[in-house]
Amino acid sequence: MTERSQNQAGFPVKGIYGGFGGTYVPKALEPILTEIAEEYEKCAADESFREEYLSLLKDYVGRPSALTECKNLTGTVGGARIFLKREDLNHTGAHKINNCIGQALLAKRMGKKKIIAETGAGMHGVASATVAALMGMECDVYMGEVDIQRQAPNVLRMKALGAKVVPVSDGQGTLKEAVDAALAAFCNDTSIFYLIGSAVGPHPYPTMVQNFQKIIGEEARAQMLERTGSLPDAVIACVGGGSNAIGAFTAFIEDKDVRLIGVEPSGRGLTYGDHAASLTKGSPGVLHGFKSYVLTDDKGEAAEVYSIAAGLDYPSVGPAHAALKESGRAEYICASDKEALHAFRLLCRTEGIIPALESSHALAGAIKVAAEMEKDKKVLVNLSGRGDKDMETISSIGAIGA
Repeated sequence: MTERSQNQAGFPVKGIYGGFGGTYVPKALEPILTEIAEEYEKCAADESFREEYLSLLKDYVGRPSALTECKNLTGTVGGARIFLKREDLNHTGAHKINNCIGQALLAKRMGKKKIIAETGAGMHGVASATVAALMGMECDVYMGEVDIQRQAPNVLRMKALGAKVVPVSDGQGTLKEAVDAALAAFCNDTSIFYLIGSAVGPHPYPTMVQNFQKIIGEEARAQMLERTGSLPDAVIACVGGGSNAIGAFTAFIEDKDVRLIGVEPSGRGLTYGDHAASLTKGSPGVLHGFKSYVLTDDKGEAAEVYSIAAGLDYPSVGPAHAALKESGRAEYICASDKEALHAFRLLCRTEGIIPALESSHALAGAIKVAAEMEKDKKVLVNLSGRGDKDMETISSIGAIGA
């Protein structure tokens, strides 16, 4: 990475993304975070670590993931050509495995025997359980009770892989509370390794996650050039915590003619408790050990949030996205539950691809953006996960019609 790019929004300098990121944690956690940061820097500079990481991505995860042009969907929507980066085809069914492989290798080099993780949609929990099994580690996954119910297939997968699923009943019983519980467990036992699933948390986690996920955009950039002879005009991804989006965006940040568009969940509407659009409706603050945009209530506490997609209902967002928003380099728009479900059905029926509800938000945003563009333009969508896990939710609301 050049000195120029280090000073741009979206790239950290010692854990700081502009005025965001950093480390805001209890004293007890500072030494272990410093140790993790130092060990990560050693691994990042170690060619044997990179070779092992890339080898597992190729031979275990199945990378590079495919690039699929959606000709039928494009014909239905009109406007720009729509391409999908197929993270749904990875082993475990989502982008999460890219980061889990990297962090688990780091934990192994640090001599850790047990990892813990948080999960909302369950995909990070499954990926964490997967790498723990692969590397002979114990694994506890903290998950809100509401998410345990709506993501039951993934709970069964985690248990099959040997992980212990720890239910969290506090608050709304969703992702924010799962992170709270995992951080508390980490504070109580720093001999374990906390494998954070998104580009959030105290330094060095946002930097690590970004660097382990940037393979998505690097592959997609090369694939678009090979397939079409030019870069996409826009790269679009859903944003909850923001790991799949920063993974897709990073390789394109210096390509100023490429629009970077994150799609947040506006849920039932942009009123309190009905959405999780942190960048759209939040303001700068501190949550879970880092500074970024945070949704708060009238007391300044983390707000109640909602999305039909369990992986998106988080009241903050990774610091890289906060910096990209403030710099103007990236745009952040919203998609409602209704729009995400429409996009879900459209992709299923036109292309034979079943997307996760999280990814359906990105697709909903892409449909709106592509329809406003000329036919010779290209939109690249990060299809971050597959929709198997969401079938019960979608069926229960009558969204699967005859």
